[in-house]
Amino acid sequence: MARGNDADAARRSRATRSAGLLPLVIGVASAVALTGAAFFTVDSASCGSPAQYIRHDSHVELVGGCVDGATLPATGTPKSGGVVHGNYNP
Repeated sequence: MARGNDADAARRSRATRSAGLLPLVIGVASAVALTGAAFFTVDSASCGSPAQYIRHDSHVELVGGCVDGATLPATGTPKSGGVVHGNYNP
């Protein structure tokens, strides 16, 4: 009789392991799909020159890239008061 109980326990543990594997496989598959979509999106964004930050006397300017500054809405002049921020590390 003890032998029958052991067989049932083995079947239950096998079913539990396989049920726990399905969410893992679904999670890995969705991560791979999202990563592929991100690579495709970045690859299809045709940008001629990569952007770079250039530090001037009192400000940092983004030069190059896919964004045209002329198409952005004007926000006015920044009011920094001549403060030079010392925490900028290029």
